[in-house]
Amino acid sequence: MDPAQKYELEELIKELESYRGRHTELISVYIPAGYEITQVGRQIEDEKGTATNIKSTSTRKNVLQALEKIARQLKIIGRTPKNGLAVFAGNVSQIEGQQDLQIWTIEPPKPLKIRLYRCDQTFVLEPLKEMIETEEVYGLLIIERKEATIGLLEGKNIKILQHMTSGIPGSVRAGGQSAARFHRITENLAKEFFRRVADEMKKQFFSMKKLKGILIGGPIPTKDEFLESGNLVTALKEKVIAVKDIGDTQLPGLKALVDASQEELAEQEITKQKQILDEFFTTLAKEPDKVSYGDQDVEEKLNAGAVGKLILSKDLEKSQIRKFKSLASKTSAEVHLVSNETSEGVQFENLGGVGGILRFAMA
Repeated sequence: MDPAQKYELEELIKELESYRGRHTELISVYIPAGYEITQVGRQIEDEKGTATNIKSTSTRKNVLQALEKIARQLKIIGRTPKNGLAVFAGNVSQIEGQQDLQIWTIEPPKPLKIRLYRCDQTFVLEPLKEMIETEEVYGLLIIERKEATIGLLEGKNIKILQHMTSGIPGSVRAGGQSAARFHRITENLAKEFFRRVADEMKKQFFSMKKLKGILIGGPIPTKDEFLESGNLVTALKEKVIAVKDIGDTQLPGLKALVDASQEELAEQEITKQKQILDEFFTTLAKEPDKVSYGDQDVEEKLNAGAVGKLILSKDLEKSQIRKFKSLASKTSAEVHLVSNETSEGVQFENLGGVGGILRFAMA
């Protein structure tokens, strides 16, 4: 799915998660791709009969009305969309005795594989959540002689999984040890540390199905010694796609490692956002007639069919994002959603959070 589709799905899930029925009266229906919608319609009619046995008058009324809404909606839709259909309905009022009966229907951006009917206090959202999980993640390691940090890059988010220390003493020898003996002790400690780091990486990454690759950083020659030590299992060593000279072993070091691996991470969301914003600001500086920003100007350029790439801040109002997406779809303009979690994103937000790279120059 493209970033705009993912954003919309994330927002819908957040909204649906915020509702909790006072009783088991929130209905979730999933129709898998290729399944006959009429069969689900018949099931909904059967569920109406079952619902008449609900003892609570208010719950029975809410469930029956929600089922009726779903039945009508399925008849209007008529046939199952290409990727299947998810329907949610129920009384979402948080005030006892009041009714706010709502219904949501969505064709997901990926094919649904599950058929489900559930009436509960919350909506069933796991099948949709699985669709927006990051499909590719990267393992991160910064290692030096005294410490190491293992992290994970998921989309644009970097997090620390484990921080480890080696116990190797500083350069001052304790107790008047000979240089040779001190060197032997520190080398043995380093070997043991490399082994522990490799074991922890295996624990964290070996069974991670979505692991796309591993980035390793550290000072010369420690990171290379670690890779040459033979401790890292072959399956993980083969996933190492970048080895960079990085000094800091804390979170800033992990961020520096990601920044230094831009080429290797070309398909990652964090890099995609940086690339489109870099293109926007470079074009703004060199060819200002091929860039538009601000609500009114971008809307005018979209209506003129001039916008090739539309850039929107995720912090815009949802209604605003929908409006610009709709305009972009009419002329097949690419839509890019960016966050303000990078310096470029903050700079773009300060311009109003709406911008376009034009297909041709316009004054």
